[in-house]
Amino acid sequence: MLIEHQGKRPTIDPTAHVAPTAVVCGNVTIGPRTHVSYGAVIESHGEPVRIGAQCVVRENLNIRSTSRDAVEIGDHVLIGPHSSLKGCTIEDECFLATGVRIYQGARVGARSEVRIDGIVHVGSVLPPDSLVPIKWVAVGDPARFFPPDQHEEIDAILSRMDFAQQVYGLERQSGGSGVDMDMRELSRRETTGLADHRDDREL
Repeated sequence: MLIEHQGKRPTIDPTAHVAPTAVVCGNVTIGPRTHVSYGAVIESHGEPVRIGAQCVVRENLNIRSTSRDAVEIGDHVLIGPHSSLKGCTIEDECFLATGVRIYQGARVGARSEVRIDGIVHVGSVLPPDSLVPIKWVAVGDPARFFPPDQHEEIDAILSRMDFAQQVYGLERQSGGSGVDMDMRELSRRETTGLADHRDDREL
């Protein structure tokens, strides 16, 4: 399904294939010989989404730009099912396995592999030829790799990367455990921003 959003339409190379149950919304460009599988959702929310040539976009995943961060995906990239890519850059010839999460402002260098359920966090930079092991977290610039149980080490670096500001434009609140953002303001901003989908048009 192709959808016009904010007056912008997807541009799909005639040699690309988009499955009938995939959704491609707004300012999205899909390059030659790229294959987008069933249930994939590719959305532009302000900044563009660009997917290069001969990429494989598997089933039931989400690729989304934001008002501040475009998505740039190079050539010959495979993105596994159930993955989530938000406002990030993926250079050429990368392999992103099932369930990978790549967050806003992150960059994955050419010929890198992020294995099953791996995470590349906000603003983190993987140099070319990197490998993120299964379920590990890459965080920092340049990125350091941590197993998921090293929460304190990950959080120490993330606090300097300023997740709340990068993703939601909010100041991080200190003190106590639990959510460190103003959830009333966050939900107000998010629902206000998403309201513009009411004017979307199926093509």
